[in-house]
Amino acid sequence: MTKPNPLEYFICGGFGGICTVLVGHPLDTIKVRLQTMPIPKPGEQPMYLGTLDCIKKTVAKEGIWGLYKGMGAPLAAIAPIFAISFMGYGVGKRVFGPPPDQKFSVTQYFCAGAFSGIFTTTIMAPGERIKCLLQIQQGSGEKLYDGPIDCAIKLYKQGGIRNIYKGFVATLMRDVPAAGLYFLTYEKLAEFFTDNGKKELGMFATIIAGGAAGMSNWLIGMPADVLKSRLQTAPEGTYPNGMKDVLADLMKREGPLAFYKGIAPVLLRAFPANAACFVGFGICKKFLDYVFPKNVPEVSQQ
Repeated sequence: MTKPNPLEYFICGGFGGICTVLVGHPLDTIKVRLQTMPIPKPGEQPMYLGTLDCIKKTVAKEGIWGLYKGMGAPLAAIAPIFAISFMGYGVGKRVFGPPPDQKFSVTQYFCAGAFSGIFTTTIMAPGERIKCLLQIQQGSGEKLYDGPIDCAIKLYKQGGIRNIYKGFVATLMRDVPAAGLYFLTYEKLAEFFTDNGKKELGMFATIIAGGAAGMSNWLIGMPADVLKSRLQTAPEGTYPNGMKDVLADLMKREGPLAFYKGIAPVLLRAFPANAACFVGFGICKKFLDYVFPKNVPEVSQQ
């Protein structure tokens, strides 16, 4: 397989992103519901006792499609998001990479990945806001939004474009370091499995490297994601000072462990979803190589 250029990163990343949503959205719904459920009063049981309980109650009240609630927004946006992410990474590798014929260092891989996170946040923040609001709607409660478009229209009417972009800084704080570790993890594992590019990266190795990349992404990005979810789903005026108020409220009422609330479904989702992303990336790249063959073959996928 030839080495991809930024345009091919864009195309293949978009296809990989679609694969990610189709595989991972159900557990993303569970993550958001666990992160945003009301704090129980003294003597009351929490709304959900954990990941499995949340899945059971969601399916019982809303059916299996309740797990896919809010998927329209990320599915519509995920192709350009992942396309821009992978293209940004491809550009970042050229900006931060070593001279030709030299290996990338850990720092260079991380910087190239972090560079991609800046690009994705611009288009990802509105989709995240809409997705979270749709995901927390309970099947037995009154629906505020009929779907992604209705949600976007109502948010705009309530507070303009700024309301749609609520949580932008929190999303940026999540995505920049998380993207850096994401691509770094994948690249180093790919180097290991291919003996530094001396052989083809197989399907099993792609699954392991992609899944591990997804898990590392969330291990570093989860605290900012919790803050983002709380801020984006709170009623207007709840946190007038933004993330600062969210952080203070969370620490006061729930403590530091709340930063990893919902981590179980996140990690359960991260491995298969991101494995699917890189498998999809590889399949798309092979298709492009077949349709548009190049003269100089290389064996490294990345």
